[in-house]
Amino acid sequence: MELPLHGITVVALEQAVAAPFATRQLADLGARVIKIERPGRGDFARGYDRSVKGLSAYFVWINRGKESVALDLKDPTDRSLLDRLLARADIFIQNLGPGAADRLGLGAETLRARDPRLITCDVSGYGPEGPYRDKKAYDLLIQCEVGLVSITGSPDAPARPGISVADIAGGMYAYTGLLTALYERERTGQGSALSVSLFDALAEWMGHPYFAQAYGGAPIARSGARHPSISPYGHYACGDGARVFLSVQNDREWVALCSQVLGRPALIRDPRFADNPLRRAHDDELTAVMEADFARHTADGLLALLDGAGIANARLRTVGEFADHPQLTARERWRDFGSPAGPLRGLLPPVEVRGREAAMGAVPAAGEHTAAIRAEFATSSMLGPHERRASAHLGEGDPASGTHRVRIKRRGLGGAIFE
Repeated sequence: MELPLHGITVVALEQAVAAPFATRQLADLGARVIKIERPGRGDFARGYDRSVKGLSAYFVWINRGKESVALDLKDPTDRSLLDRLLARADIFIQNLGPGAADRLGLGAETLRARDPRLITCDVSGYGPEGPYRDKKAYDLLIQCEVGLVSITGSPDAPARPGISVADIAGGMYAYTGLLTALYERERTGQGSALSVSLFDALAEWMGHPYFAQAYGGAPIARSGARHPSISPYGHYACGDGARVFLSVQNDREWVALCSQVLGRPALIRDPRFADNPLRRAHDDELTAVMEADFARHTADGLLALLDGAGIANARLRTVGEFADHPQLTARERWRDFGSPAGPLRGLLPPVEVRGREAAMGAVPAAGEHTAAIRAEFATSSMLGPHERRASAHLGEGDPASGTHRVRIKRRGLGGAIFE
């Protein structure tokens, strides 16, 4: 069966993480993603590290299933090729530096004036207006500006979260925005001009700490691997020296913990722990009570006891242990995909569509598809962009095809619909 975005062409003038993360999701769903890279160097994320058989872990993660085309956009021949690519595109996404797309004549207003059905998406650091519009923006710096780093880490020191959350947030909002725009175009026949900033995306994710501080009065304290507003929720030492993580989300679970795990039902009504705000205020005392009891158990024994009582729990796994996680193995979530360094193993995308599987194409070498794309888009007729798409489907102009020139009524996700 065809994947949902079969027939959709995406031209991506992208680099680093946010926009490539968005377009990889589209490629996994069957879209054709043509990635424009710098001649010679390519996307600078290719050089972040060499940990995956000599390739960058970042690049491998977010660029599979794409076609790489090396173009010098200041060269008239290469720029003409890009224009021909855009004439056949459904989506154009870019995350160049502030103002760069407009200077290249690739701003949303310019492109959509030529093709109103084109969907454009600009991914930026801080958005198209405001005093920070032209400020350089990278993941950790955005985290700092929205206050995330101030609430992450131990009480003694702030810390960066272990993944690029600002880039991922921006990429996911770009991805969902593009899917929404495709759906809207099916109904209206018109494309859209989308704008997503990493700052706005991560600011949305700061909703809980904002409301807690703005209306609760007290700033959110850094709490290490414990939850800042729920207790008990975090890591607890066991008798074998290991630590177990658990979470109590409501009074019913608190009762189960006290009666079935700790064997101390009197704690249920203890005035220090009678509800969650009180438990959080006395978290150090509660931790001491729990760890005194947990000292009787091994980690395996305690996890079994927590499972039996219906208390959510987890082991603290390393990344290596995660890679061998029994849940991933049991559900056959790993797949092999190609790369310039040979076969690699990666996870299927999170959304499963029954009866179909994500494309998970190969990671391209820099400029790998340049020659093929130049040949495919070698000439451009005088037809308009949507009529060119029609001729690509119907062989317009070829007497042997027996077809005649048609006028497009609208274009569906899987191809043109004609009248």
